[in-house]
Amino acid sequence: MERNLKNVLVISFGFLLLFTAYGGLQSLQSSLHSEEGLGVASLSVLYAALILSSMFLPPVLIKKLGCKWTIAGSMCCYIAFSLGNFYASWYTLIPTSVILGLGGAPLWSAKCTYLTIAGNSYAEKAGKNGKDIINQYFGVFFLIFQSSGIWGNLISSLIFSQASNKVEISEENLACCGAYDCMTDTTNTTGSAEPSNSLIYTLLGIYTASGVLAVLLIVMFLDQIKSDQAETEKEILETPSFWSTFLATFQQLKDKRQCLLIPLTMYSGFEQGFLAGDYTKTYVTCALGIHYVGYVMICFSAVNSLCSLLFGKISQFTGRKLLFGLATVTNTACIIALLLWKPHPKQIAVFFVFPALWGLSDAIWQTQTNGLYGVLFEKHTEAAFANYRLWESCGFVIAFGYSTKLQVYIKLYILLSVLVLSMVTYGVVEYLEAKSSPGTPPATKKENVGPVTQETHM
Repeated sequence: MERNLKNVLVISFGFLLLFTAYGGLQSLQSSLHSEEGLGVASLSVLYAALILSSMFLPPVLIKKLGCKWTIAGSMCCYIAFSLGNFYASWYTLIPTSVILGLGGAPLWSAKCTYLTIAGNSYAEKAGKNGKDIINQYFGVFFLIFQSSGIWGNLISSLIFSQASNKVEISEENLACCGAYDCMTDTTNTTGSAEPSNSLIYTLLGIYTASGVLAVLLIVMFLDQIKSDQAETEKEILETPSFWSTFLATFQQLKDKRQCLLIPLTMYSGFEQGFLAGDYTKTYVTCALGIHYVGYVMICFSAVNSLCSLLFGKISQFTGRKLLFGLATVTNTACIIALLLWKPHPKQIAVFFVFPALWGLSDAIWQTQTNGLYGVLFEKHTEAAFANYRLWESCGFVIAFGYSTKLQVYIKLYILLSVLVLSMVTYGVVEYLEAKSSPGTPPATKKENVGPVTQETHM
């Protein structure tokens, strides 16, 4: 096997093992640790730390440690979060959330840097176009990585379905599920009494072992960047320099189009935060039980992956405006339906319809917003995508931050308001673009979608 491809596969399967654990844990935080909102508070802190990490850590760590050891060290930060869940309290979960958030940005930056160097190295030897090889490597990476959402959630559902303490849900308890939740901890455990500690420890043990295997895979099988490639690494990290990129992130806000895209970018964080923090807790766990959370999130992940591939390909024929319109209509319909629907175990299929439709919409928000940034800010992509990560992470922080303070129907109204504002400001951006270049709008640049989309998913 060609050596660079072997390294790509090692990184891909390392990330698969790591995010099998993290993805499953993220989906369960609001249900497992509902007391005083500890679970969602930890996610809010995590994304706040990610914002800080994105601004300062990646170039420093990669320069000091190199890509291989930055990846391995950052993966250990994710393992710390799994360990913090064993004895979940404000003194264990919040610090480990900070650690994970700080490790998140260096992990993804080092991965992108390594794959870029590997692609350019092979292209140079084979006399091929570097950009084409890099895209192939990222394609292989995401093909393997995307399935992590399925495996992590499948493991949690299979383990929690072994619980012997399932209880019948009374109509009185069901009245506390859905948009007009009762804002009490009982809403989280009506579907089944909390899973036993032995089941929780079994799950966390599997997740921790998965993270440890990921680190071992990287340490033992990933090649260090050779000395003749060190200059390439240096160039990637220093052009532009760290401080110029940091300042450019905020100077980018002088562009009115960037400011107008802030609501759309933050909405991406809001809608993902709602599904992970509120839908799983007040609809699924409340009415069906925690063992269904994994199955529901598998549905979301599978539809999201398939639609990301589909919409990435058809956008060149439909244009982004039509796809944004489809996502808006779909999300609006879901929000209105969630306001009206009273979840009941007899309507089990409906619990899967919402995440499927949410996955379809999210696929459009992710691929098309990334593509839009690539087209509008072609000459300032680094600063533009830094803004993308910044504002989407802010959306996550706010969504998880108010999760325990407000009833679900208020959060749904907030979500709808941000969506409407996003589409108004996005419409202004399209108007300004059409006005400045009356010709045919440029096609979406798909090559910008891959790596950046997933960075925001941690």
